[in-house]
Amino acid sequence: MCGIIGYTGPLQARGIVLLGLSQLEYRGYDSAGLALFTEDNKIYLQKKVGQVSELEKNCDKSIKSHCGIGHTRWATHGGVTDANAHPHMVGSVTLLHNGIIENYHTIQKQYGFEGLTTSETDTEVAAQLINYYYQEYQDPYLAIRKSIDIIEGSFAFCIMFNDIPGKIFAVRNVSPMVASATEQGSFIASDVTALIPYTRSYFVVPEYHILTLTDTAIEMEDMKGNRVEPELMEVSWDVEAAQKNGYPHFMLKEIYEQPEVFQKTVLPRLLGGIPDFSAEGIPDSILEECKQIQIVACGTAMYAGMVGRAIIEQKLRIPVTVSVASEFRYDTPLIDEHTLVIVISQSGETIDTLAALRLAKTCGAKVLSIVNVKGSTIARESDYVLYTHAGPEIAVASTKAYMVQLAVLYLITGRMMYVRKKASDEEIREFTSNLLSSTDTIQHMLDTISQKVRTQAEKIAFSTDAFFIGRGLDYAFSLEGALKMKEISYIHAEAYAAGELKHGTIALIEENVPVVALATQDHVFNKTISNIREVKARGAYVILITKEGVSVSDDVCDIHFEVPVKDDCFSVFPCAVVLQMLAYYTAYAKGYDMDKPRNLAKSVTVE
Repeated sequence: MCGIIGYTGPLQARGIVLLGLSQLEYRGYDSAGLALFTEDNKIYLQKKVGQVSELEKNCDKSIKSHCGIGHTRWATHGGVTDANAHPHMVGSVTLLHNGIIENYHTIQKQYGFEGLTTSETDTEVAAQLINYYYQEYQDPYLAIRKSIDIIEGSFAFCIMFNDIPGKIFAVRNVSPMVASATEQGSFIASDVTALIPYTRSYFVVPEYHILTLTDTAIEMEDMKGNRVEPELMEVSWDVEAAQKNGYPHFMLKEIYEQPEVFQKTVLPRLLGGIPDFSAEGIPDSILEECKQIQIVACGTAMYAGMVGRAIIEQKLRIPVTVSVASEFRYDTPLIDEHTLVIVISQSGETIDTLAALRLAKTCGAKVLSIVNVKGSTIARESDYVLYTHAGPEIAVASTKAYMVQLAVLYLITGRMMYVRKKASDEEIREFTSNLLSSTDTIQHMLDTISQKVRTQAEKIAFSTDAFFIGRGLDYAFSLEGALKMKEISYIHAEAYAAGELKHGTIALIEENVPVVALATQDHVFNKTISNIREVKARGAYVILITKEGVSVSDDVCDIHFEVPVKDDCFSVFPCAVVLQMLAYYTAYAKGYDMDKPRNLAKSVTVE
């Protein structure tokens, strides 16, 4: 989950590396470091605990360099210290790493590296191993090949050898890297976000291929030394999309971008008012012939899957299971060639989801992925892909990616209704019309509720606990609402099915504890209101969300939000805005940096 940037070319490397690290900081911000080849061909190394701004303060601004690598860390092995920050320098090797080396203790013992490290990291052991073979063979390619034959785990390495100035070597397994050769030099990074200021053209570094970056070109070869030509792609968004553009935080900006990305995701996939995936090459047969659906994802993406399950089962009457990817891969899942597996990942690199995808394919299932990043590993390894067109999402807490993941799941539902003849064409057009009009309801909420939400957030900001309750679809919505609250405000927040309160949970309700209650589903509305009365009678501070025009008595809640929808199925979209903004303004009231919540990083690429 760390961020990596490398550059070699005619420009000054220090500024490029520091800018790249600042743009990758959402991937980790425990510490940061850089290594630069100076103009007299020596390596300048600087590492510092804290955010990239701390590293920049401590860098020697007089250093002139045209080649360098940088790293912003999310700590795994070893605490947050200057010594554990990357890059690590061992002998002739300077190396940085994203991933986890699972057998580093074995390597230490086998090669006699114990007691020789200056850090607690697995990464320094990798540097020792590559240096060991480089001293033996004096060949960087042979040293890298020998080392990665031994290393087990995930890794993206950028390596400089102190006697090969001006060149950067790179290799990866699982952990993501992209690269680009331009007139301004050669670039490599964990994410295209860091490349956008210089180029829109890039390629995804294939696994187990060695890259050599020079000031004029990038050469790539496989493990046998055969030259391989990269497959170039174009970024579909510009540098402005990765800037705050006047917003105080990326999270708020991304909340307000939701109507635009929602429409971009839905509108091109409608043909005559019917969802259509022919442009993506997705055959109707996989939607028509499957006997069950397995949705696999992590975190926010999994909660989008929970909503998808409720909608698909309601509209199609076929069984849908939602599994957290980290458990799925270690279970014995009941899937076969008659199962459609839908994997959801914003980054397309989530390691547990990727492993689950690979397991599903070995079971004979067809895999359809919903991802945001073009050319990502999950996208490449899936049988079929639906891209979400959210653009870059920089804030760690997902907002617009969640919204468009939901949109795609609704599109899949609509197409399945069509090919399985579960509804008339007119009914499906009404379904998709309601989906598309959700753009307006999302925008309406953004235009009207900001101050009201902010007032409520200030009232609950210093609560120690918060609870989210609902029934049916509302319960599925509330899971994501609770996650948003806990991950950026650090309030202990949990979601419960409202009907389960009497089975133990209500014991947690006490005076003024915040309860966010969702009651947007007509068929269980009265039941939900009864559950809300139960918590209100025990002193809870109730924030109620219902559909517009619903009448509730004053003694049911302390504050009432209304969402402008008629069909219960589509209340998730405006409700999501209320829950996202409530979490954002609660964190804001507490003075937290919601773009960089503690202990979290954007893309989970390690187990």
